[in-house]
Amino acid sequence: MHRYPEYFAHRHAEDELDCVPLLAAGLRRAPARTVAHFDDHAITCEDVARHIAQLQRWFAEHGLVPGDRVAVMLGNSAEHVHLIYALVLSGLVWVPVNTKLRAAGLEYLLQHAEPKLFIIEDEFDELTGQIECGPSRRVRLPAFDANDANAEFSTPRIDVYDPLCVIYTSGTTGAPKGVVFTHRMMRIASEAALRVADVREGDRLFLWEPLCHIGGAQMLLLPFLEAVTLHAVPRFSASQFWPQVERAGVTQLHYLGGVLDILMQLPQDAQPVAHTLRVAWGAGVSASAWEPIQARLKLRLRECYGMTECSSFATMNATGKPGSIGRALPWIDIELLDENGQPVKEGDAGEIVLSSRVEGTFLPTYLKNPDATKSALRNGKLHTGDRARRDADGDLFFIGRQTDSMRVRGENVSAWEIERIFAAHPAIRASAAIGVASAIGEQDILLNVQFKDEPVAWESMHAWARERLAGFQLPRYYRAVESFELTASERIKKHLLPRSVEDAWDRLSSAGS
Repeated sequence: MHRYPEYFAHRHAEDELDCVPLLAAGLRRAPARTVAHFDDHAITCEDVARHIAQLQRWFAEHGLVPGDRVAVMLGNSAEHVHLIYALVLSGLVWVPVNTKLRAAGLEYLLQHAEPKLFIIEDEFDELTGQIECGPSRRVRLPAFDANDANAEFSTPRIDVYDPLCVIYTSGTTGAPKGVVFTHRMMRIASEAALRVADVREGDRLFLWEPLCHIGGAQMLLLPFLEAVTLHAVPRFSASQFWPQVERAGVTQLHYLGGVLDILMQLPQDAQPVAHTLRVAWGAGVSASAWEPIQARLKLRLRECYGMTECSSFATMNATGKPGSIGRALPWIDIELLDENGQPVKEGDAGEIVLSSRVEGTFLPTYLKNPDATKSALRNGKLHTGDRARRDADGDLFFIGRQTDSMRVRGENVSAWEIERIFAAHPAIRASAAIGVASAIGEQDILLNVQFKDEPVAWESMHAWARERLAGFQLPRYYRAVESFELTASERIKKHLLPRSVEDAWDRLSSAGS
């Protein structure tokens, strides 16, 4: 493997594909430079450096040392951005917490990750106060003095293979897995984002993704790799999107979770006749929707494929072939294998299996989960559990997941996580969550329910679920079944369940859903 491969030849030869030296040098080199705007507030290198120094003193007051885990449950804000930079430069292991999580999912994450500190904001005080946080101390970020003159940050020695964060993903069955994401992986993810989004000097990148996602976090290094700025907002808003684009002169949009579908459904006069957006990059645009989206939104699509475990990106579509996820990035090799581990024929579907010529591209391990690690990493290759086919030109087309999971509004959702919650409902004997086609985004969730005795009103059941599941985990549809057909090992044969929702209750058709 190459230590510093030619794929990143525009970097300095001594660069070890690291984050800390890159970030520290960038902050010190040009203090007055604006790296990001949060809404209309400019964030300069000087601002970031001062906040990092203040946060490092605060970390020390809490007894934190490099390698300690810090869980963060915050909405998008300038303070959140500063905190992430500070954690990275301090050698602390950031554990991003999805702000949509509710009691069961949140409690699992905290007890599994065992962070020393759990940083929240007021909005989550009641929620987090009702759960068992394990060894974590719940705290809020303090207000810092903007005129603090003693603002020199430090950088402890951090190896490129040290953990930068632990990102929990629900891409397969079973409990969420904590992907140990190293400093090198974050650097590779950021380098790849430059390619995938076709980033050029002077670009302004729209950052709306929750910072608890790798999709948002990987953007934070981009201003230190190229002369670009980030334009961050608290969340995606359909009504505010085009005014935000016009005001900031945004050039790139990352799409996931139905963002493009939402923009396509806006009235024509909500979209300006001319705008600065050049590229939309992401995953999930079908071949049939490709040209209509490009024509209506007046931009170029750059479809990609990836997963947290492979430093976020594995492929990109640079040619514009409708519906394709393109080809492997230069440092990635892709095989499509059958159930016996043999290459499939051209045009046939096979599991996406990745290998890399850059050391450290793949996760070193899942936190406290050797079985999952052994299953995913075999002979130096990453078995993704996803399926694709390759056409005669060598372009790849994503087919779907082999595993029992769904993709809802940009989130991987494990059926196991949903079913384990509904198993606690006193009226339910068994349930099976499956993905069905959605008008917006990738899929909606249909929950098939077998009752013990008398059925429960769907409105009541959904209200019960809403207190226990994250919004993206909530079924849209509910359907009662007499019984489930089971395998010899007593597993529900989900492939036999109908994907039609004609006989299902739709919560969106009910007031108060």
